[in-house]
Amino acid sequence: MTAHSHTDRSGIEPSAVDLVRADGTAGALWQAWTTGERLAALPELLRPRTLAEGFAAQRRLSERAGPGYGWKLAATAQAGQAHIGVDAPLPGILFERFRHAPGEVVPADGLHMAVAEAEFAFRMRASVDAGASREELRTAVAAVHCAVELPDSRFDDFLAAGAPSLLADAACAGRFVLGPEIPGGLDLDLAATSTSLQVDDEIVTGSGAAVLGDPWSALAWLADALPQYGTRLEAGAVVTTGTTTTPVPTRAGATVRATFGEAGALGTVGFTLAGRPG
Repeated sequence: MTAHSHTDRSGIEPSAVDLVRADGTAGALWQAWTTGERLAALPELLRPRTLAEGFAAQRRLSERAGPGYGWKLAATAQAGQAHIGVDAPLPGILFERFRHAPGEVVPADGLHMAVAEAEFAFRMRASVDAGASREELRTAVAAVHCAVELPDSRFDDFLAAGAPSLLADAACAGRFVLGPEIPGGLDLDLAATSTSLQVDDEIVTGSGAAVLGDPWSALAWLADALPQYGTRLEAGAVVTTGTTTTPVPTRAGATVRATFGEAGALGTVGFTLAGRPG
């Protein structure tokens, strides 16, 4: 997850002032992330004006949050794009410190958005550049996994933050639970594969078609988008492609269970959220 360059989307090397601004933006976001305080908005001098500036700030978050192991995609459903006022998905780094395994008790404090999402995730065996064909993408993927994302935002009103600020905020990255590999996942029609998400007594259903029409389309979008920001989709990365269902509200102490395929035949991801202290 190292950038091959720091060139922005216009192909112009960012100035020292741009880099200082990006670092200040990342610092403000990380302070909110670690203290649990919410930002009404970034200070005007630190507010990214473009997606390139937002992504530069996101990359500087890595110096504070520690290593990343892949990418999440926000707003891969039309409803999600309309919800947060963007016209395309947003990529965000998945940070190792917020990664969890099925069966864990996942911290619930600081989850301002307080929702869970059932997602298809890809694990890459090879790096991919922009313009890869569907067959090249398929060859580059090692496995398809079941997953649950617990997205979050450092903004009090993330709906009004705007795409550059949301991109700086790691595209609403929060905690993430990578579930089991789906048997034969590379050969499945993921768009037609059903999913179910249950939080305590609330259950919603969906399918891979909610994710840009097909999770493979979301992966292709990411492979094409990252080089515009001076990086690329690397071997070993995990890519979670966006919610397949309506996000379900969570609460401290809740039990979360996502199933994939009819009656969970392709896999299940289950965990509990930590209860309130005291």
